[in-house]
Amino acid sequence: MDATAHTHSIDTRQARNPVELELPAVLPTARPELDLPGASLFASRHYPRHALGRVEVLLQQLARIQTAEGEAFTGIRLDRPQVVVFAGDHGIVDERVSAFTQETSRQRVEEVLTGEATVNTLARLHGFDLTVVDAGLAQRLERPVGADERVALLPRKIGHGTRNMVLSPAMPLRQAISAIQAGMDVVRHLPGRVLALGDIGVGSTACAALLLSRLCGVPLPDACGRDQESSGGPDSLQRQHRLEKLQQAAARHRKAVTPLEALAAMGGFEIAMQAGAMLQAASERRIVLVDGFVSGAAALVARGLRPAVADYLVFGHRSTEPGHRLLLIHMQAQPLLDMELRVGQGAGALMAWPLLQAAQALLAKPMIQT
Repeated sequence: MDATAHTHSIDTRQARNPVELELPAVLPTARPELDLPGASLFASRHYPRHALGRVEVLLQQLARIQTAEGEAFTGIRLDRPQVVVFAGDHGIVDERVSAFTQETSRQRVEEVLTGEATVNTLARLHGFDLTVVDAGLAQRLERPVGADERVALLPRKIGHGTRNMVLSPAMPLRQAISAIQAGMDVVRHLPGRVLALGDIGVGSTACAALLLSRLCGVPLPDACGRDQESSGGPDSLQRQHRLEKLQQAAARHRKAVTPLEALAAMGGFEIAMQAGAMLQAASERRIVLVDGFVSGAAALVARGLRPAVADYLVFGHRSTEPGHRLLLIHMQAQPLLDMELRVGQGAGALMAWPLLQAAQALLAKPMIQT
Protein backbone atom coordinates (compact mmCIF):
# COMPACT_ATOMS: atom_id res chain seq x y z
CA MET A 1 0.00 0.00 0.00
CA ASP A 2 2.96 2.32 -0.37
CA ALA A 3 1.92 5.55 -2.06
CA THR A 4 5.04 7.48 -1.22
CA ALA A 5 6.14 7.56 -4.82
CA HIS A 6 3.50 10.22 -5.38
CA THR A 7 4.61 13.00 -3.08
CA HIS A 8 4.41 16.74 -3.06
CA SER A 9 6.52 19.19 -1.10
CA ILE A 10 5.29 21.80 1.32
CA ASP A 11 7.89 24.54 1.35
CA THR A 12 7.99 25.69 4.95
CA ARG A 13 9.82 28.87 4.07
CA GLN A 14 6.37 30.38 4.62
CA ALA A 15 7.10 29.45 8.23
CA ARG A 16 10.39 31.34 8.03
CA ASN A 17 12.44 28.15 7.92
CA PRO A 18 13.89 26.74 4.68
CA VAL A 19 12.79 23.14 5.27
CA GLU A 20 10.70 21.00 2.97
CA LEU A 21 8.13 18.49 4.17
CA GLU A 22 7.47 15.70 1.72
CA LEU A 23 3.83 14.61 1.91
CA PRO A 24 2.08 11.82 0.02
CA ALA A 25 -0.66 12.68 -2.44
CA VAL A 26 -4.15 12.30 -0.98
CA LEU A 27 -6.98 12.10 -3.50
CA PRO A 28 -10.55 13.20 -2.74
CA THR A 29 -13.03 10.33 -2.56
CA ALA A 30 -16.13 12.07 -3.94
CA ARG A 31 -17.77 9.76 -6.49
CA PRO A 32 -21.58 10.10 -6.57
CA GLU A 33 -22.04 6.73 -8.28
CA LEU A 34 -20.70 5.00 -5.17
CA ASP A 35 -23.52 6.41 -3.08
CA LEU A 36 -26.04 4.23 -4.92
CA PRO A 37 -25.35 0.96 -3.04
CA GLY A 38 -26.13 2.61 0.28
CA ALA A 39 -29.15 4.47 -1.04
CA SER A 40 -30.64 1.21 -2.36
CA LEU A 41 -30.78 -0.38 1.10
CA PHE A 42 -34.36 -0.50 2.37
CA ALA A 43 -35.43 1.26 -0.83
CA SER A 44 -38.85 -0.37 -0.99
CA ARG A 45 -42.45 0.53 -0.28
CA HIS A 46 -42.14 -1.19 3.11
CA TYR A 47 -39.70 1.39 4.50
CA PRO A 48 -39.33 5.18 4.41
CA ARG A 49 -36.46 6.79 2.53
CA HIS A 50 -33.10 6.71 4.33
CA ALA A 51 -34.38 4.23 6.86
CA LEU A 52 -30.80 3.48 7.91
CA GLY A 53 -30.15 7.10 8.82
CA ARG A 54 -26.51 7.91 9.55
CA VAL A 55 -25.48 4.29 9.01
CA GLU A 56 -26.24 4.95 5.35
CA VAL A 57 -23.85 7.92 5.40
CA LEU A 58 -21.16 5.77 7.01
CA LEU A 59 -21.37 2.93 4.54
CA GLN A 60 -21.28 5.37 1.63
CA GLN A 61 -18.12 6.94 3.06
CA LEU A 62 -16.47 3.53 3.48
CA ALA A 63 -17.36 2.57 -0.08
CA ARG A 64 -15.83 5.79 -1.44
CA ILE A 65 -12.65 5.37 0.59
CA GLN A 66 -11.91 1.90 -0.68
CA THR A 67 -12.86 2.32 -4.32
CA ALA A 68 -10.38 4.27 -6.42
CA GLU A 69 -11.23 6.14 -9.62
CA GLY A 70 -11.82 3.67 -12.43
CA GLU A 71 -12.46 0.74 -10.09
CA ALA A 72 -15.78 -1.05 -9.64
CA PHE A 73 -17.19 -1.27 -6.14
CA THR A 74 -16.74 -4.82 -4.81
CA GLY A 75 -17.57 -4.37 -1.14
CA ILE A 76 -15.99 -3.03 2.02
CA ARG A 77 -12.82 -4.75 3.27
CA LEU A 78 -11.87 -4.54 6.92
CA ASP A 79 -9.03 -7.05 7.08
CA ARG A 80 -6.08 -6.79 9.51
CA PRO A 81 -7.31 -3.75 11.44
CA GLN A 82 -4.60 -1.88 13.36
CA VAL A 83 -4.77 0.35 16.42
CA VAL A 84 -1.76 2.56 17.09
CA VAL A 85 -1.33 4.49 20.34
CA PHE A 86 1.15 7.37 20.18
CA ALA A 87 2.62 8.53 23.50
CA GLY A 88 4.31 11.82 24.31
CA ASP A 89 4.88 14.27 27.14
CA HIS A 90 4.44 18.04 27.25
CA GLY A 91 6.58 20.67 28.89
CA ILE A 92 3.58 22.86 29.62
CA VAL A 93 2.73 20.43 32.42
CA ASP A 94 5.35 22.37 34.41
CA GLU A 95 2.77 25.17 34.56
CA ARG A 96 0.33 22.94 36.47
CA VAL A 97 -2.24 22.83 33.68
CA SER A 98 -3.07 19.21 34.48
CA ALA A 99 -4.07 17.33 37.62
CA PHE A 100 -1.52 14.65 36.67
CA THR A 101 2.26 14.62 36.43
CA GLN A 102 4.39 13.45 33.51
CA GLU A 103 5.11 10.25 35.41
CA THR A 104 1.48 9.34 34.80
CA SER A 105 2.09 9.18 31.04
CA ARG A 106 4.67 6.43 31.45
CA GLN A 107 2.44 4.55 33.89
CA ARG A 108 -0.45 4.61 31.44
CA VAL A 109 1.77 3.35 28.65
CA GLU A 110 3.05 0.52 30.84
CA GLU A 111 -0.55 -0.53 31.50
CA VAL A 112 -1.02 -0.89 27.74
CA LEU A 113 2.25 -2.80 27.36
CA THR A 114 1.24 -5.28 30.08
CA GLY A 115 -2.21 -5.75 28.54
CA GLU A 116 -4.12 -4.16 31.42
CA ALA A 117 -5.54 -1.02 29.79
CA THR A 118 -8.96 -0.42 28.29
CA VAL A 119 -7.57 -0.39 24.77
CA ASN A 120 -6.10 -3.88 25.26
CA THR A 121 -9.47 -5.35 26.17
CA LEU A 122 -11.15 -3.75 23.16
CA ALA A 123 -8.35 -4.68 20.76
CA ARG A 124 -8.58 -8.32 21.83
CA LEU A 125 -12.37 -8.27 21.57
CA HIS A 126 -12.37 -6.88 18.03
CA GLY A 127 -9.24 -8.55 16.64
CA PHE A 128 -7.07 -5.45 16.28
CA ASP A 129 -3.28 -5.60 16.21
CA LEU A 130 -2.04 -3.13 18.85
CA THR A 131 1.09 -0.99 18.57
CA VAL A 132 2.42 1.54 21.05
CA VAL A 133 4.72 4.25 19.69
CA ASP A 134 7.01 6.23 21.98
CA ALA A 135 6.73 9.53 20.15
CA GLY A 136 8.34 11.59 22.89
CA LEU A 137 7.83 10.48 26.47
CA ALA A 138 9.89 12.40 28.98
CA GLN A 139 11.27 9.22 30.50
CA ARG A 140 13.00 6.27 28.97
CA LEU A 141 10.52 3.55 28.02
CA GLU A 142 11.30 -0.14 27.97
CA ARG A 143 9.12 -3.22 27.88
CA PRO A 144 8.15 -3.96 31.49
CA VAL A 145 8.41 -7.37 33.12
CA GLY A 146 5.36 -9.39 32.15
CA ALA A 147 4.68 -7.36 29.01
CA ASP A 148 1.98 -8.66 26.70
CA GLU A 149 3.67 -10.19 23.67
CA ARG A 150 0.69 -9.22 21.54
CA VAL A 151 1.49 -5.52 21.99
CA ALA A 152 4.24 -4.11 19.76
CA LEU A 153 6.42 -1.27 21.04
CA LEU A 154 8.07 1.07 18.55
CA PRO A 155 10.71 3.55 19.80
CA ARG A 156 10.32 6.67 17.66
CA LYS A 157 11.22 9.26 20.31
CA ILE A 158 11.74 12.70 18.79
CA GLY A 159 12.64 14.22 22.16
CA HIS A 160 12.16 13.69 25.88
CA GLY A 161 8.90 15.59 25.94
CA THR A 162 8.24 18.94 24.32
CA ARG A 163 9.42 22.22 25.80
CA ASN A 164 7.24 24.48 27.91
CA MET A 165 5.30 26.40 25.27
CA VAL A 166 4.57 29.22 27.71
CA LEU A 167 8.30 30.05 27.51
CA SER A 168 9.26 28.90 24.00
CA PRO A 169 7.93 26.90 21.04
CA ALA A 170 7.01 23.37 22.02
CA MET A 171 9.44 22.07 19.42
CA PRO A 172 11.62 23.36 16.58
CA LEU A 173 10.04 23.16 13.17
CA ARG A 174 12.48 20.45 12.14
CA GLN A 175 11.25 18.25 15.01
CA ALA A 176 7.64 18.78 14.01
CA ILE A 177 8.52 17.67 10.49
CA SER A 178 10.48 14.68 11.81
CA ALA A 179 7.49 13.64 13.92
CA ILE A 180 5.09 13.87 10.98
CA GLN A 181 7.46 11.80 8.88
CA ALA A 182 7.84 9.25 11.68
CA GLY A 183 4.07 8.84 11.87
CA MET A 184 3.94 8.28 8.13
CA ASP A 185 6.69 5.68 8.39
CA VAL A 186 4.90 3.78 11.15
CA VAL A 187 1.79 3.36 8.98
CA ARG A 188 3.80 2.55 5.88
CA HIS A 189 5.03 -0.64 7.58
CA LEU A 190 1.68 -1.79 8.96
CA PRO A 191 -0.69 -4.13 7.10
CA GLY A 192 -4.43 -3.85 6.87
CA ARG A 193 -7.13 -1.57 5.51
CA VAL A 194 -8.23 0.07 8.77
CA LEU A 195 -6.17 2.25 11.09
CA ALA A 196 -7.50 3.31 14.50
CA LEU A 197 -5.54 6.04 16.26
CA GLY A 198 -5.19 6.89 19.93
CA ASP A 199 -2.81 8.72 22.22
CA ILE A 200 -1.42 8.92 25.73
CA GLY A 201 0.19 11.99 27.24
CA VAL A 202 -0.50 14.23 30.22
CA GLY A 203 -1.05 17.78 29.00
CA SER A 204 -2.20 16.77 25.52
CA THR A 205 -5.66 18.32 25.86
CA ALA A 206 -4.02 21.69 26.50
CA CYS A 207 -2.28 21.35 23.13
CA ALA A 208 -5.53 20.27 21.48
CA ALA A 209 -7.34 23.33 22.84
CA LEU A 210 -4.62 25.68 21.60
CA LEU A 211 -4.56 24.10 18.14
CA LEU A 212 -8.35 24.23 17.89
CA SER A 213 -8.34 27.89 18.86
CA ARG A 214 -5.58 28.86 16.46
CA LEU A 215 -6.55 26.78 13.42
CA CYS A 216 -10.33 27.26 13.67
CA GLY A 217 -10.64 30.67 15.30
CA VAL A 218 -12.44 29.29 18.35
CA PRO A 219 -12.10 31.57 21.40
CA LEU A 220 -9.65 29.96 23.77
CA PRO A 221 -12.07 29.90 26.75
CA ASP A 222 -14.50 27.90 24.58
CA ALA A 223 -11.75 25.60 23.29
CA CYS A 224 -10.65 24.88 26.86
CA GLY A 225 -14.19 24.47 28.09
CA ARG A 226 -15.19 23.82 31.65
CA ASP A 227 -16.90 21.01 33.49
CA GLN A 228 -20.67 21.32 33.65
CA GLU A 229 -20.59 20.60 37.37
CA SER A 230 -19.86 23.14 40.10
CA SER A 231 -18.85 26.64 39.08
CA GLY A 232 -16.91 27.44 42.24
CA GLY A 233 -14.34 26.00 44.61
CA PRO A 234 -10.86 24.57 43.90
CA ASP A 235 -11.83 23.10 40.53
CA SER A 236 -12.94 26.51 39.30
CA LEU A 237 -9.65 28.07 40.41
CA GLN A 238 -7.71 25.32 38.63
CA ARG A 239 -9.64 25.89 35.42
CA GLN A 240 -8.94 29.61 35.60
CA HIS A 241 -5.24 28.98 36.18
CA ARG A 242 -5.14 26.60 33.22
CA LEU A 243 -6.85 29.13 30.96
CA GLU A 244 -4.45 31.88 31.98
CA LYS A 245 -1.43 29.72 31.15
CA LEU A 246 -2.88 28.72 27.77
CA GLN A 247 -3.62 32.36 27.00
CA GLN A 248 0.00 33.18 27.75
CA ALA A 249 1.13 30.44 25.36
CA ALA A 250 -1.27 31.61 22.65
CA ALA A 251 -0.07 35.20 23.00
CA ARG A 252 3.60 34.19 22.82
CA HIS A 253 2.99 32.28 19.60
CA ARG A 254 0.44 34.61 18.00
CA LYS A 255 2.40 34.61 14.72
CA ALA A 256 2.18 30.82 14.38
CA VAL A 257 -0.83 30.70 12.08
CA THR A 258 -0.22 27.93 9.55
CA PRO A 259 -0.92 24.29 10.55
CA LEU A 260 2.77 23.43 10.65
CA GLU A 261 3.75 26.56 12.56
CA ALA A 262 0.96 26.06 15.10
CA LEU A 263 1.89 22.41 15.53
CA ALA A 264 5.54 23.26 16.25
CA ALA A 265 4.68 26.13 18.58
CA MET A 266 1.83 24.59 20.56
CA GLY A 267 1.51 20.92 19.67
CA GLY A 268 3.04 17.65 20.80
CA PHE A 269 5.12 14.87 19.32
CA GLU A 270 2.23 12.39 19.55
CA ILE A 271 -0.10 14.86 17.82
CA ALA A 272 2.38 15.40 14.99
CA MET A 273 2.86 11.66 14.53
CA GLN A 274 -0.89 11.08 14.44
CA ALA A 275 -1.18 13.73 11.74
CA GLY A 276 1.51 11.96 9.74
CA ALA A 277 -0.21 8.61 10.27
CA MET A 278 -3.49 10.04 8.95
CA LEU A 279 -1.79 11.47 5.87
CA GLN A 280 -0.08 8.20 5.02
CA ALA A 281 -3.16 6.08 5.67
CA ALA A 282 -5.31 8.35 3.50
CA SER A 283 -2.77 8.19 0.68
CA GLU A 284 -3.14 4.39 0.81
CA ARG A 285 -6.95 4.60 0.88
CA ARG A 286 -7.18 3.15 4.36
CA ILE A 287 -10.11 3.85 6.66
CA VAL A 288 -8.91 6.00 9.57
CA LEU A 289 -10.81 5.68 12.84
CA VAL A 290 -10.18 8.80 14.92
CA ASP A 291 -10.48 8.74 18.70
CA GLY A 292 -11.01 11.82 20.90
CA PHE A 293 -10.05 15.47 21.30
CA VAL A 294 -6.29 15.03 20.88
CA SER A 295 -6.62 12.80 17.82
CA GLY A 296 -9.08 15.36 16.49
CA ALA A 297 -6.46 18.09 16.87
CA ALA A 298 -4.10 15.94 14.81
CA ALA A 299 -6.86 15.69 12.22
CA LEU A 300 -7.03 19.50 12.07
CA VAL A 301 -3.32 19.62 11.31
CA ALA A 302 -3.51 16.83 8.73
CA ARG A 303 -6.47 18.49 7.01
CA GLY A 304 -4.58 21.77 6.94
CA LEU A 305 -1.68 20.07 5.16
CA ARG A 306 -3.82 17.95 2.82
CA PRO A 307 -7.52 18.97 2.80
CA ALA A 308 -8.64 15.72 1.14
CA VAL A 309 -7.51 13.71 4.17
CA ALA A 310 -10.84 14.58 5.82
CA ASP A 311 -12.60 12.22 3.39
CA TYR A 312 -10.85 9.24 5.01
CA LEU A 313 -11.54 10.08 8.66
CA VAL A 314 -14.27 8.30 10.59
CA PHE A 315 -14.74 9.94 13.98
CA GLY A 316 -15.46 7.23 16.51
CA HIS A 317 -17.00 9.27 19.30
CA ARG A 318 -17.56 12.63 20.95
CA SER A 319 -15.73 12.96 24.27
CA THR A 320 -16.76 15.01 27.28
CA GLU A 321 -14.25 17.74 26.37
CA PRO A 322 -16.32 20.77 25.31
CA GLY A 323 -13.60 21.65 22.81
CA HIS A 324 -14.06 18.30 21.11
CA ARG A 325 -17.65 19.14 20.26
CA LEU A 326 -16.52 22.40 18.65
CA LEU A 327 -13.71 20.63 16.81
CA LEU A 328 -16.15 18.15 15.29
CA ILE A 329 -18.36 21.01 14.17
CA HIS A 330 -15.43 22.66 12.41
CA MET A 331 -14.49 19.33 10.81
CA GLN A 332 -18.14 18.98 9.70
CA ALA A 333 -18.04 15.52 11.22
CA GLN A 334 -20.73 13.48 12.94
CA PRO A 335 -19.16 11.08 15.48
CA LEU A 336 -20.53 7.56 15.56
CA LEU A 337 -20.92 7.44 19.36
CA ASP A 338 -21.40 9.79 22.29
CA MET A 339 -20.60 7.77 25.42
CA GLU A 340 -19.09 10.55 27.58
CA LEU A 341 -15.63 8.96 27.37
CA ARG A 342 -12.44 10.53 28.71
CA VAL A 343 -10.09 7.55 28.65
CA GLY A 344 -8.15 8.23 25.43
CA GLN A 345 -5.87 5.43 24.15
CA GLY A 346 -8.05 4.89 21.09
CA ALA A 347 -10.77 3.25 23.21
CA GLY A 348 -13.55 5.37 21.72
CA ALA A 349 -12.47 4.51 18.20
CA LEU A 350 -12.56 0.79 18.97
CA MET A 351 -15.97 1.03 20.63
CA ALA A 352 -17.32 2.34 17.32
CA TRP A 353 -15.84 -0.57 15.38
CA PRO A 354 -19.03 -2.73 15.37
CA LEU A 355 -20.77 -0.01 13.36
CA LEU A 356 -18.19 -0.39 10.59
CA GLN A 357 -18.71 -4.14 10.67
CA ALA A 358 -22.45 -3.60 10.42
CA ALA A 359 -21.97 -1.35 7.38
CA GLN A 360 -19.78 -3.98 5.75
CA ALA A 361 -22.39 -6.68 6.31
CA LEU A 362 -25.26 -4.52 5.07
CA LEU A 363 -23.48 -3.71 1.83
CA ALA A 364 -22.42 -7.31 1.32
CA LYS A 365 -25.97 -8.62 1.74
CA PRO A 366 -28.74 -5.99 1.77
CA MET A 367 -31.58 -6.91 4.08
CA ILE A 368 -34.17 -5.98 1.50
CA GLN A 369 -33.89 -6.86 -2.17
CA THR A 370 -35.68 -4.40 -4.42
